[in-house]
Amino acid sequence: MASTNQSPQYQKAEAKFLAAQTDEERLMYLEEMIRECPKHKSSEKMLAQLKTRYKKLKGKLEKSKKSRKGKKLGIKKADMQAVIIGKTNSGKSSLLKILTNAEPKISEIRLTTTKPIIGMMNYASTQIQIIENPAIESDYYDKGLTNTADTILILINSLEEIEEIYKFLDKANGKKIIIFNNKNNFDKRKISATLQSKKYDFVFIDIKNQEGIEELKEKIFQSFGKIRVFTKEPKKEKSPKPIIMNPDSTVYDVAEKVLKGFSKNVKETKIWGPSSKFPGQKVGLNHKLKDLDIVEFKTK
Repeated sequence: MASTNQSPQYQKAEAKFLAAQTDEERLMYLEEMIRECPKHKSSEKMLAQLKTRYKKLKGKLEKSKKSRKGKKLGIKKADMQAVIIGKTNSGKSSLLKILTNAEPKISEIRLTTTKPIIGMMNYASTQIQIIENPAIESDYYDKGLTNTADTILILINSLEEIEEIYKFLDKANGKKIIIFNNKNNFDKRKISATLQSKKYDFVFIDIKNQEGIEELKEKIFQSFGKIRVFTKEPKKEKSPKPIIMNPDSTVYDVAEKVLKGFSKNVKETKIWGPSSKFPGQKVGLNHKLKDLDIVEFKTK
């Protein structure tokens, strides 16, 4: 595309178009080129070519989008699942990499993430599933994934982004945590006062320096409101990993989670921990458990 006698704004948009690596980006920069192209007679042919190219590219993207419907990544939901959402280039992939074992592609290019990326965060003896959702302004954004998540991690770089992102959360029931990536060293006290006045649950982090990450991990874990219950066999050590249960779960609930129908084979149950009156207390199947309890089952 010749850019002779075009404005600096047009030439800048054209340079971005030529460097773009995704069709979404190309479409965006084509819009900018059409907007900046002079509207006089000598540019009519060029403007027509731009509009034709825009129409073809938009059609291609819409066709691709339709073909992707029904082919979304099947994600088995873990006991605790959090989804990271935000605008493009907000730092979602970098945050996922810091929190989990995932190795997402990190790039300055817009709309790099084209499918949900799953990672597991080890924290407080638990495994928490953290998923990065593609940018909210992307055609790849999975609204259903956000709507069903237990916790929604809203990554922002400015207060103005909150209102824009919340438009996508009208059907989301999970607990919401605002994560303010303070990469530009804004006035934390002023921003904190604004977030508190609107009763947001929030945390400040700096992805580049990894500041605030431990506080964020604790906030994520607490958001699920779950309890951790360890099991053990007689004369053996407790299990290394806890079973994740809802508050007020009973010994019966734990037995059934270990194996459906297992509660019928339980002869005797002993517990250690916060809900016991003394170590090794014998309890019935209806005994309510607390966080970090240890349950020992003796079978018939």
